[in-house]
Amino acid sequence: MSSDSTANASPSSPAVGHKLRIGLPKGSLQETTTSLFAKAGYDVRISGRSYYPTIDDPEIECILIRPQEMARYVEQGVIDCAITGLDWVIESGADVAEIADLRAPWPNYGPVRWILAVKDDSPFQTPKDLEGKRIATEVMGMTERYFADLGVTAQLEFSWGATEVKPPVLADAIVDVTETGSSLRANNLRVIDLLLESTPRLIAHHGCLADEWKVGKIERLKMLLMGAIAAATRVGLSMNVPKDKMDGVLALLPDAGKPTLSPLADPTWIDIFVIVEESFVRDLLPRLHEAGARGIVENPLNKIID
Repeated sequence: MSSDSTANASPSSPAVGHKLRIGLPKGSLQETTTSLFAKAGYDVRISGRSYYPTIDDPEIECILIRPQEMARYVEQGVIDCAITGLDWVIESGADVAEIADLRAPWPNYGPVRWILAVKDDSPFQTPKDLEGKRIATEVMGMTERYFADLGVTAQLEFSWGATEVKPPVLADAIVDVTETGSSLRANNLRVIDLLLESTPRLIAHHGCLADEWKVGKIERLKMLLMGAIAAATRVGLSMNVPKDKMDGVLALLPDAGKPTLSPLADPTWIDIFVIVEESFVRDLLPRLHEAGARGIVENPLNKIID
């Protein structure tokens, strides 16, 4: 096919010979990632033991990979773009382009912290107190760079799991990940430093940024994913309001400068639509009703594109 015919292809048809290979995280991030893609408008299906999920976009090819390995394959260009944690990008030392921070109020998509911790009754108070001591961790690269930056020489030991139970017998301190801190408290551990706060990221191979088609495809994907995340904590409110009470109702709205006002069949009434944080709604609805709003409807949102 000539370049002219390719250029004239309809926007809905796949570009000839073009595919975007996306790495999806296997494991703890997998279910939430699939749900995020669904909210963004993509039907991703993972069947049985297959590592190649199907997706209802002929220009995209998916592959399931452990987040710990993802950045390495993106750096090599085996995968064009992927979702993985910032922690695993840093741990691998891979040189990749960060496209978006995908933190969201869903399981495993919130921030996690990699911390340096010791037993509550430990004599160690600062990282420098750990000179020559044993440190158990699942992130050897990150931990090695951390202590090197501090000028501290410690004995690092790779932990295959259950890291939080190792002090004080099997290790003097640990570098471990925590989301709520409950495991630290349960094991009587005390945090003495924070190495990193990590969230899921959309990353890409640097070479993709030189490919106009892939850049466009990644940017559209980013827009839809971020739109779904933006809608996660917000809802739409619509209501009918007498015009003589409109100012009082508008004053109650958190985004009072951004509502949409539409005329109704009755010229003495107006329809107001506004997007608000869902956490406000419980307290806001009774106040709106007291101010004169009627026919108040709360609607879930799939995406918000700014």
